[in-house]
Amino acid sequence: MSATRVGVVAGGRVHAVVIEPGGAPGRYRVRVDDEDAVLIDAAIVGPANATTTWSLRDTATGTISSAAVSLGSAGEGEAVVGGHVVPVALVTRRSRAKRALGGGDGEQRVLAPMPGKVVKLLVALGDAVAPRQGLVVVEAMKMENELTAARAGTVTEVAVVEGTSVEAGRLLVVIS
Repeated sequence: MSATRVGVVAGGRVHAVVIEPGGAPGRYRVRVDDEDAVLIDAAIVGPANATTTWSLRDTATGTISSAAVSLGSAGEGEAVVGGHVVPVALVTRRSRAKRALGGGDGEQRVLAPMPGKVVKLLVALGDAVAPRQGLVVVEAMKMENELTAARAGTVTEVAVVEGTSVEAGRLLVVIS
């Protein structure tokens, strides 16, 4: 496999992504925009269906994360990364990705990134939130993960209570 270059619209911006073989099966060197390349181990987890869920491990830090990606036949869809739903689109000659995604406006639907337990709600219905403000803490694999707001808004829905067990992809909080 040679290097694969794609344009991806996420968060209202077009990003240049380069993926190259990393020297071992399931290992890839990934570079986004002009940042340094990151060597990752990648594996598909879960059943094959409309949404592909990847387990990603940064080989330098050992950090493991998951990303669930769902793309339609037009190359447009969404990714769930760190509990945030992000509209994404592949940029092709035929796509109108920026127009279709609306530059990152609209509601933010914060989802559980993996199965776990809600240990703390940091916001309530009607609260105003700032970008990167903590919203909910989910414990998964004996680690607490604070999920944050992608941008400013108002909490319009809190779909869980403290102590709730959640599956990956479960809606936690909605911000408009």
